[in-house]
Amino acid sequence: MDGFLFVNKPQGLTSHDVVYKLKKKLNVEKIGHTGTLDPFASGLLILCIGKATKLAHLFSNLDKVYTGTIVFGNHYDTYDVTGKIMASKSVEFDDSSLHEAIQSFIGTYEQVPPMYSAIKQQGRKLYDIARSGIEVEREARTVNINEFKSTSTLFNNEINFVAHVSKGTYIRSLAVDLAERLNTYAALKTLHRVSVGKYHVEDAKSIETIDHMDIISLETFFKDTKRIILNDYMVKLVQNGVYLDGRQTDTDQPFLVTDMTGKIIAYYEVASPLEYHPVLIF
Repeated sequence: MDGFLFVNKPQGLTSHDVVYKLKKKLNVEKIGHTGTLDPFASGLLILCIGKATKLAHLFSNLDKVYTGTIVFGNHYDTYDVTGKIMASKSVEFDDSSLHEAIQSFIGTYEQVPPMYSAIKQQGRKLYDIARSGIEVEREARTVNINEFKSTSTLFNNEINFVAHVSKGTYIRSLAVDLAERLNTYAALKTLHRVSVGKYHVEDAKSIETIDHMDIISLETFFKDTKRIILNDYMVKLVQNGVYLDGRQTDTDQPFLVTDMTGKIIAYYEVASPLEYHPVLIF
């Protein structure tokens, strides 16, 4: 079994919990996720199974869309309401000021990730450092906010929102940074991942209902990918992991290698202009 699973992760489970449960349920040896979703968050989690675990990077650079709720007035150590309140401040802005502040984030900005994140610093994950009661300086990252808007009016110091963001964007940090521009504090109350690239949570299944038939095979996943046909001699070289070059193709896109019968042999990506390296041998 090699392929992908689209899971609608419930609140309360870590991404690792989902991997463990499905590994046991489907009786598969190799399974991994393509990007952590916080335990308090729900929504689309993409899993790789078998040989597809070598392809997790195909999803890491994709934009993501989230919906959720931001609550203003308190600063939490985790940047979400599951943490400990560290400070409080009054909420004195109106919907007009809120809209203006939200709009100011459209485009690129330098975002500092939260301490409670899986980013490693000096070999340790930040959330492990944070649990020791230590806060360290984090390097800001350039992120892109394609869309960020409230989908409700401010009520009880809360708003609902939708955000379409680039890879590496922390929605918890976005909520905290929004509050700072409004001279108050905020945290995420809920978070739901709607999509990763073109893949949508509507196509995902719950852990309870997923079975082997829901695995998207590599053949199906790559059905629209460019293919090049090689002779038996070259196929043997490909099966041994040889690099390809301009003698075989001049594409600037990833491609599949097939033999003369159309059987898929390998998936290649561009290493440099007119040089291609094997990522997965089927």
